[in-house]
Amino acid sequence: MYNTLKNPGKLLAFILNIIAFHSFAVGVVLILQPQFLMEFSGFGQNCQRFFPVQGGVFHIVMAICYTMAALDPDERRCMIVFSIIAKSIATFFLLTYFFAFDAKWVILLSGIGDGLMGIVIYIAHRNYLTFSKNQCGDRIKAQNG
Repeated sequence: MYNTLKNPGKLLAFILNIIAFHSFAVGVVLILQPQFLMEFSGFGQNCQRFFPVQGGVFHIVMAICYTMAALDPDERRCMIVFSIIAKSIATFFLLTYFFAFDAKWVILLSGIGDGLMGIVIYIAHRNYLTFSKNQCGDRIKAQNG
């Protein structure tokens, strides 16, 4: 674990994989809609099913995107940027929905969580890019020196 924290590439991949797992789990919950969780989160058992299930499938698709980005951050940089954009849009949507339409605690918590995940991906990606540039610069200096 210490090596993961020390290596910006491994840390970025670890973060993306944790977020992928979270997204997959949320997707499964949205598809299955267990009664006790629906009631606990304030939605009750008489929810319309199609759109939550569709949201669940979307979460699983996003989990695949996060995993693809984690597998090769150099070749799939656009997937990392897409992940940051997706988390930003989700944050904006959830917080706007909470304050404008339905002040359920689970919506607020989801908005805050997505915002934090987006920030963590951004910081880890920025550190990874800085580390990669330094590594390339050091290699060039060593070859020319």
